[in-house]
Amino acid sequence: MKTALLVALLAMGAAQASVAQTCRQALALGLDVSGSVDAREYRLQLSGLATALNSSAVRAALLEQPEAPVELLVFEWSGPQEQTTLVPWTRITDAQTLTDVTEVLGNVQRREGSAPGTALGVAMMVGAKMLAQRGQCWRRTLDISGDGKSNLGPRPRNIKPALASEGITINALVIGADNPANGDIRQSEIAELSAYFTAEVIVGPDAFVEVALGFEDYAAAMERKLLRELDGLIVSMR
Repeated sequence: MKTALLVALLAMGAAQASVAQTCRQALALGLDVSGSVDAREYRLQLSGLATALNSSAVRAALLEQPEAPVELLVFEWSGPQEQTTLVPWTRITDAQTLTDVTEVLGNVQRREGSAPGTALGVAMMVGAKMLAQRGQCWRRTLDISGDGKSNLGPRPRNIKPALASEGITINALVIGADNPANGDIRQSEIAELSAYFTAEVIVGPDAFVEVALGFEDYAAAMERKLLRELDGLIVSMR
């Protein structure tokens, strides 16, 4: 099932790439799979994204304008050479296509031997390069999920000006640490990390940082973020 769905999505993405089609938003989702993310947290992140996409509110927002659909891409990132596309560019024109995307996410298996570092700046550049393929879209948005600061590759703040000049928006979903054994200190930890992403990562006049208090909260935070992005686009067009 996993292979058949992924092959179908890859074929769809290749066919669509050859023909410029109007879309209202290109949305690239970058998921942090660096060494700080353990196996349980990895699965919570993948299943959380699928859950958010499957929520009735997000499904309604994604499918509201099939004549100018959202185009969706999902990739993983960690070290400077570690970026993998999980879902290629896919036009969300109907409910079945969205269901196929979430089924692919549910069947993804973590790659062995991924780099332990956090190359956030590289992930931003990779996402921007992917968005450059979708020039026909009215808005182009990169969403970076992360649970830590960059420690490999170029500093995010050093590449922000170039990315801003490309007319893209970068939003962030910051994930606080799961640490119940030491009490719920996640609120203070996530405040510092959110400030870092605000200063170093997000780009664009409407860019924002969403927060998840641990990976258990990832699905709810992702749903809030997607609804904010999609609702903002629809409102701006009215």
